[in-house]
Amino acid sequence: MTVTKLKINIQELKPAELKSPPAPGQKLFFGKEFSDRMFIMRHDPQQGWHNAIIRKYDNLALSPAALVLHYAPEVFEGLKAYRQPDGGIALFRPRDNFLRMNASAARVCLPELDVEDALAALTELLRLEKNWVPSDPGSSLYIRPTMIGIDPYVGLKEPEEVLFYIILSPVGAYYEHGFEPVSIMIEDKYVRAVRGGLGAAKTGANYSASILAGHLARKKGFDQVLWLDGVEQRYIEEVGSMNIFFVYGEKLVTSELNGSILPGITRDSVLRLAKHWGLETAETRLDIREALSDIASGRITEVFGSGTAAVISPVGALYEQDKEYPVGEKNQAGKITQKLYDELTGIQYGRRPDPFGWLVRIS
Repeated sequence: MTVTKLKINIQELKPAELKSPPAPGQKLFFGKEFSDRMFIMRHDPQQGWHNAIIRKYDNLALSPAALVLHYAPEVFEGLKAYRQPDGGIALFRPRDNFLRMNASAARVCLPELDVEDALAALTELLRLEKNWVPSDPGSSLYIRPTMIGIDPYVGLKEPEEVLFYIILSPVGAYYEHGFEPVSIMIEDKYVRAVRGGLGAAKTGANYSASILAGHLARKKGFDQVLWLDGVEQRYIEEVGSMNIFFVYGEKLVTSELNGSILPGITRDSVLRLAKHWGLETAETRLDIREALSDIASGRITEVFGSGTAAVISPVGALYEQDKEYPVGEKNQAGKITQKLYDELTGIQYGRRPDPFGWLVRIS
């Protein structure tokens, strides 16, 4: 990937301004440490995208009246850079992240990115920050592209002044206990999204609606919340940070993309891998009562979540109020769940063949 139309200025950093990347073996916490540099550019109706620069990671200067602080015109993405066996670096389906970012941006009246320019900017940033891509097993460099409306105006309108930036964070496993089955509480009081709302957009307001339920679930000892539809609270949608799959023997079933759940890139990868292996897949409306009955009877043999942060996360049990619905063997990932995790991470880290061309080498 190379710079197309976008001219990127690169700010030189003095040696004293550079931090030390995490050392091999150092424990990494998700989203708490950031690399030395960030990419940032501006947009307005007259100039379009301009002032693209890679500079020192630092605070943003915003007006207290900035639109994003009052009305939340903001979207973001999440993807990762992976250290390869030969020491190089690769990205997993990065073009799809920026295409999805444009779809999210359109929903809140933010401007579209030139995908080639965005990929070129990310590539240049990673070239400069390559030492921040960790090499420990299971570690990666988390990438957070973000777009915000910054007009200094306290009034509800579409943004005209916009910032787009990319920051980088070395991370270990998303869950502290690693690849072990998680516990998920079925949320029966609050709802996250409805069709026609923001559920299919990766925007901060979408996730803000889930914070309280997630907080209450963790206080009760659960890892995540399972959201039901916002109208009848009957149909399964997604987990707080993941899409969700139910395995019926050799068949994978997941919620259909009906406009209220995120079209996950890992979700799509799971479906394509499963079909590639000859497994049956279905995207449909999933009734929670039917799913719980099928778990109890053993028809559902595995449940797992999929997402960029955790990749594949086995589910050990669903909880409806005080009732537990254990899935499969206690404290063990199911056969298909394990196979998907091994295959996806194998592709991402360059240890297995990539039949779909998902991996994009940048060094």
